[in-house]
Amino acid sequence: MILPIVAYGTPVLRKICDDIDADFPGLQQLIKDLWETMYNSNGVGIAAPQVNKPVRLFVIDSEQIFSNQEEDEKGEYPDEPGYKGVFINAHIINLDGEPWAYNEGCLSIPKIREDVLRNESVTLTYLDESFVPTTKTFIGLTARVILHEYDHIDGKLFIDHLKPLKRTLLKRKLDDITKGKVKVDYRMIFPK
Repeated sequence: MILPIVAYGTPVLRKICDDIDADFPGLQQLIKDLWETMYNSNGVGIAAPQVNKPVRLFVIDSEQIFSNQEEDEKGEYPDEPGYKGVFINAHIINLDGEPWAYNEGCLSIPKIREDVLRNESVTLTYLDESFVPTTKTFIGLTARVILHEYDHIDGKLFIDHLKPLKRTLLKRKLDDITKGKVKVDYRMIFPK
C-alpha cells in the first residue's frame, strides 16, 4: 500500500527512532509499503519516520540512480551499479573518506534541493529483512543515500547539514511546506 509521507515540521521527523525486533507488528507489510511508497514518489530511499513510524528501518535503491544516468556519466562513481536493500536497526561503526558535496533532496521536504557534504564511505551494522546481522561498508552515492536515510532514523534532516545562513534563506519555503503550501504528485500529511 502506498503510504502518505509526513512533511517537514511533523514531530516524528525529529525523533531518535527505536530499535525493533522480528516480532514488530506488521513488519513485513511495512517493508513492502516502504518500497511501494518510495517508488511511487520517485525516491531512491525512504525511512520509517517519513511514513509516521518512529522505528529504525529504511530502504534504499541506489541502482535507480545509475539506471537513469546518461551514457557519458557511466563509470563516474565507484559504487556502480548501486545497491538495493533493507536496513533494520542500523548503527554507524565508521565514517571514512573526504567529505564531498552532492545535491540532495528529500520526500518530506519537497521542492528544496541543496548541496550537502557527506563522507565518501560508511560502515554500519544492521539487520536485513530476514533479520540476518550484517556489517558492511558502502561507498559513493550508495553511502550518501544510506547516510541521508540514516539521518532520518536519528531525527535529523539534510537541511541540518547546511550553513545557518542557508537555512535562514530557506525558512519561508520550509514554512510553506509545514503549512501544506506545496504541490507534489504523492500523498503527504502536514503538521497540524
